[in-house]
Amino acid sequence: MYNHDMNMKGSNRVNMKNSQIILKPGREKNLLKKHPWVFSGGIQKVNGDPMPGDTVTAVSSKGEFTAYCAFSPQSQIRLRVWSWNEKDKINEGFFDEKIRTAIALRKNLGLFSDPTINNSCRVINSESDGLPGIIADLYNRHIVVQFLTTGAEKWKDVICRVLYKQLDPICFYERSDSDERLLEGLKKRNGLISGNGPSKTVEIVENGIKMLVDIKEGHKTGFYIDQRNNRRLIRDFAAGKDVLNCFSYTGGFSLNAAAGGAKHIVSADASKKVLETAAANVALNGFSPDKFTFVESDVFKLLRQYKEEERYFDLIVLDPPKFVSGTAKLETALRGYKDLNLQALRILKPGGVLFTFSCSGSVTDEMFQKATAWAALDAECSASVIGKMIQGPDHPVLLSFPESSYLKGLVLYKS
Repeated sequence: MYNHDMNMKGSNRVNMKNSQIILKPGREKNLLKKHPWVFSGGIQKVNGDPMPGDTVTAVSSKGEFTAYCAFSPQSQIRLRVWSWNEKDKINEGFFDEKIRTAIALRKNLGLFSDPTINNSCRVINSESDGLPGIIADLYNRHIVVQFLTTGAEKWKDVICRVLYKQLDPICFYERSDSDERLLEGLKKRNGLISGNGPSKTVEIVENGIKMLVDIKEGHKTGFYIDQRNNRRLIRDFAAGKDVLNCFSYTGGFSLNAAAGGAKHIVSADASKKVLETAAANVALNGFSPDKFTFVESDVFKLLRQYKEEERYFDLIVLDPPKFVSGTAKLETALRGYKDLNLQALRILKPGGVLFTFSCSGSVTDEMFQKATAWAALDAECSASVIGKMIQGPDHPVLLSFPESSYLKGLVLYKS
């Protein structure tokens, strides 16, 4: 049970008059367009002495109210918006309503309707749910949280208390181990907050398929739940096919390919540990182990090896980790995407299908499609886009915040 008596960081300040942040002339325009960030270069003056994570009032150079924000003095993103409504009070009631709204969206999507089909989803998606720096993923009544900014850290105990009240989880586990915290002047943190944590893994159900999730040490918060709908889609292409799943992690696409009737599935990843979990997931779902091969390898090298061996596939999945975070090494990342897709297209049979993804937010849809187009050109083949994929709807994209759109995918047909 969550400890309701835990100290609320920052709660002793919510009734105090907010410090005032005066923006440079014209810098209020983005806030008026409902973009939730203000960079350090947009600030003219700080009135008061706000502490990291404190709620401050952002005003235009003319003194007009624009937003209530969380203050982060060490980050280039100096202000993150809590509310554009001057009548709001940033207190526990505010967060209760925000989280209630976020959960209602997931319920409307049907993600809470049948736990035998789906029992896991993202319940808070940071800025897109009006809660910057806060991530909360639900894995079969285990909530994994990330507090990535000083504002999120300030309200951590309130957020957990509200989530407990609304979702009644078995435990809260914190995975605030992202490098983003370092940019905020915060230390990384990973550990049980409250409740009974799992000894090893949590068993979840996604689209009727059982999977084991390591919430303590797995990637992100334990699993890539943003790919739920795209994993389900692969079933439509898998019947009777030889499948290669690259960067397979714990086998989500592989299991869905099997559910779609694939002939054989090769799962390739550089981590022996995640491949062992993938094999455990095969057994968990009662699939024949003869249908699966697990290869521990660098995917770039493996694709070239398969070309040399003249080994070809009907269906290939490329779901690599993020290649780039900012724009400094964008060209290098694009060359990486081009090379990866080039090698895959060379071993994809004519009439085959390639599922290819980028989760690098700074790589735009247009950039990614151009990289794959150059790959097809160098592979001396013709490929057509027959489908486009995005992150799941429990990872919504705020219209005024395009930065919240990061996952992009193409379904390519090789003719």
